[in-house]
Amino acid sequence: MSAAAIAFESVRVRYRGADRDALRGIDLTIAPGEFVALVGASGCGKTTLLRTVNRLTPLDGGRITIDGADIATLDPVALRRTIGYAIQATGLFSHMSVARNVGIVPELLGWERERTAARVDDMLALVRLDPARYRDRRPRELSGGEAQRVGVARALAAEPRVLLMDEPFGALDAIVRRDLQRELARIVDDVGTTTLFVTHDVHEARRLADRIVVLRDGAIEQCATPHEILSAPATPFVRDLFAEER
Repeated sequence: MSAAAIAFESVRVRYRGADRDALRGIDLTIAPGEFVALVGASGCGKTTLLRTVNRLTPLDGGRITIDGADIATLDPVALRRTIGYAIQATGLFSHMSVARNVGIVPELLGWERERTAARVDDMLALVRLDPARYRDRRPRELSGGEAQRVGVARALAAEPRVLLMDEPFGALDAIVRRDLQRELARIVDDVGTTTLFVTHDVHEARRLADRIVVLRDGAIEQCATPHEILSAPATPFVRDLFAEER
């Protein structure tokens, strides 16, 4: 499947009981195959924005389209099965083998067993886990870095047109994190999936992203390439956030 374009049009979200919007007037267009990182302080709306794409967080205003189709008109379960989703906690099913974890969405989509098995092996090889060694292991038998690789393999297994990643490497030590950043850059380049990536680490964002979206209090402070953000920060907040990178 080809990569998808995503468009946010005046997107607004307010959580029940809150006195202000979590997202306010987000306008953003992501091109097919683009890697966009969302950064900003805790509570700025990064994860909320990510979760609007797969309808885990409902909108209170505006709309989101994927290749021109308003996601509000799509069945949410069917939508989620076309979107890869990787989170910090990996979310692996402890009672399933690595192979079952990676192949769960293709199974739900009705893929033939042989096709699913071949895809599982391809995805494990893509994240540099030998299928013969890892296919039958349980999540408890994996290191943190290995589990995160399995999470990425699962997110990509059903050939998604969009990949959502919410601080997938946040709990890992610095060395493993750097290794997985390199692997992710290689994988996304190979696969070409449109990727939206939440991180609190501006260095990680600079290394991985085609464009960086800086959020502050639920609004976009700046959206630009890493070079543009470092060379011409739009506001003092952006300048201070990326001060060490410059």
